Amino acid sequence: MTAPVASAAGAWPPIARFIAAERRLGARALKAGPVAAGGYEFLRFGVKQGWACLFGGVLLVLLVATHLFYPRDAWLPRYDFLLIACIALQGLLLATRMETWEEARVILLFHAVGTAMEVFKTAMGSWTYPEPSWARIGGVPLFTGFMYAAVGSYLARVWRLFEFRFTRHPPAWAVLVLAAAIYANFFAHHFTWDLRWLLFATTALLFGRTFVHFRPWRRTRRMPLLLGFALVALFIWIAENLGTFAGAWLYPHQRGGWAPVPLTKFGAWFLLMIISYALVFALHEARAARISSRGAAQPARIG
Repeated sequence: MTAPVASAAGAWPPIARFIAAERRLGARALKAGPVAAGGYEFLRFGVKQGWACLFGGVLLVLLVATHLFYPRDAWLPRYDFLLIACIALQGLLLATRMETWEEARVILLFHAVGTAMEVFKTAMGSWTYPEPSWARIGGVPLFTGFMYAAVGSYLARVWRLFEFRFTRHPPAWAVLVLAAAIYANFFAHHFTWDLRWLLFATTALLFGRTFVHFRPWRRTRRMPLLLGFALVALFIWIAENLGTFAGAWLYPHQRGGWAPVPLTKFGAWFLLMIISYALVFALHEARAARISSRGAAQPARIG
């Protein structure tokens, strides 16, 4: 398969200037043989993933760095410093056009969705934020919404960088209904039956035959979308362990000293991934519909 003439990096001004240099490097890898070319494609995959994780990665570094170095007696509480840093980072992404305003609106919605759940969960004692802060709602410092927004930011950026297309994708209405049911269960299971296993089964039924097609380099690859969800949820669970190690929040079993986040939280993050995915998918469906109405459709599905 021949590589498309356009590069996804062209949509990212800070890295678009390196397109020509990258192509020369890729040409050298091709001349060196299939092993070198395969290694270079794997390297490109990792670099693209790292670039897509920029917001979440910087936020994680901030959590750990402030835990280690931020003065405990500073006039500005640590949580409020993190809030200011997150706002500045989001503004930088928009100013440099690494995120579009349309994507930022979806991320802001996920920020609000996450904050609402945080307020409820902390009130129910699911976890706590042990340090003081000025900017908070109930027991929730406002920087926490950016941790959820980081997931939305990653999905929006990785979608563009890898030029996602899908086969046998469920309709948008079904994805949104599933996401709404998942979100409702995060609240309702405290008072009635926990339906997460039914939600897992429904997710498997809807997405069991769905493949995501993505382009790390010259060739388009594919993988089951459910596997993609699981891999992202796994990395979020690892990041959550680092976040709790940094004391940003604590689960009840960690109040006497840090302990790993139980694997059951992996399932919760998997379901939360579906909510974030649904919002970003709805954004792309709406964008495709607008383009189609202008007579130049670029559909999200390829089969």
